Amino acid sequence: MTREPSAGRRKQPALAAFLCAIAVACVSLSTAALGEQPDDILSRASVLRDPDIPSLGNPQGDLTIVEFIDYQCPYCKKIVPELAQLAKEDGNIRLVLKDWPIFGDVSVDAAKLVLASKYQNKYAEANAALMSATAKLTEANIHDLLAAAGVDVAAATADLQTHQKSIEALLARNTAQAEAFEFEGTPGFIVGTFRVPGVVEMKVFKQIVADARARAKKRKS
Repeated sequence: MTREPSAGRRKQPALAAFLCAIAVACVSLSTAALGEQPDDILSRASVLRDPDIPSLGNPQGDLTIVEFIDYQCPYCKKIVPELAQLAKEDGNIRLVLKDWPIFGDVSVDAAKLVLASKYQNKYAEANAALMSATAKLTEANIHDLLAAAGVDVAAATADLQTHQKSIEALLARNTAQAEAFEFEGTPGFIVGTFRVPGVVEMKVFKQIVADARARAKKRKS
């Protein structure tokens, strides 16, 4: 789990609902009773189904996995193929990637351009291009990587200017949520209503998915 040492970001208080700890294959998690008020930044709708973030995997999936990411986070990059394989094998996972750019200005620029690429329906391609990059990101190679992935960078830059306020508001929401959940860095996950504060082995992650589904089923009954 990675966080920029110089970020200097003060954590907000944890959600009051994060009171009960459970053990899943030796990994301690907290149960999250997400709020129900639609205008609450920490509501179930805002955390799991923010309309400004395109979903990956199965958009109609019965379970949402939220991952807080930074395009310069090595652990985020490492888990990409494992998460993709899990989503493919499962077939019913809705994956939501929330940009939390904590590695400085380049990370912020990368996040904004990827989010702007959704206006030309290239969000998935833009995300994959930067997550698979092995070189240190710079303004120049971000543009090159996106262009190689089929993104019209000039159009994305124009869309970023047009939608700057909404994109910056989205990043602010992501940051507020990540800090309220007391994530120390990226990646951090919300699996259904379970908080997973970092990378775990995939067999453990699969158990968390199963437990999250069981909890959702129990909640509906």
